[in-house]
Amino acid sequence: MTIELTWAGHSCVRVQKDDFTLVIDPGFVSLANAAADADALLISHEHIDHYDVTKIAAAVAARPGLPIYTNASVAALLEQSGAASGGKVRIVGHGDNLTIGGIPVQIHGEWHAPIHRDIKPVRNVGFLIDRKFFHPGDALTDPHTHIDLLTCPLLGLYTKNGELVDWIRRLRPNRVAPVHDFGLTDLGKSGEDGFFAKDPSQLAPGTGSAYFRPAVGSPIPL
Repeated sequence: MTIELTWAGHSCVRVQKDDFTLVIDPGFVSLANAAADADALLISHEHIDHYDVTKIAAAVAARPGLPIYTNASVAALLEQSGAASGGKVRIVGHGDNLTIGGIPVQIHGEWHAPIHRDIKPVRNVGFLIDRKFFHPGDALTDPHTHIDLLTCPLLGLYTKNGELVDWIRRLRPNRVAPVHDFGLTDLGKSGEDGFFAKDPSQLAPGTGSAYFRPAVGSPIPL
């Protein structure tokens, strides 16, 4: 069966193959049911818009033994909070190659994108799913392989449109879908879409990749 993606708000993506559901970054601004029925969780880093202990604890309670793949820092926080009590936390890092529910997953990256020199960086891992879909978390990581679909974080304390354009150009994905945009109004989203889609009515450089805005809850074939 084809792998199907569903955007669950902000930076959360549900990945489904047959009857197996893998959920990436169920943060506090993702849908309330973002992690419901998860067969495995992938968590890129510890910021609460990617890591919601309430959603994680509920997912583990619903499925004891739930596997959770994340970096060492998040694993330590999960242990301290008890949110993953009853789950199975596995620490992953750059270069790891996994198969989760029959889905190939490669780990890329080590650190969150810089925010400010006064703010200590946190660990961040990105996930390459089925060698086609790359979810970078909050980093502008280059997985050094061709990808079909890239989720691009639009609005964060670390983002700058010009840098995002250059990052997309460097990766050269077939398709780009904007995420991480909870703080944008509808007008703001429209303006960002025009910039990255190279709207001729705006001063937009374009990226060379097809750009489309996913709808929350609507499947995206991979």
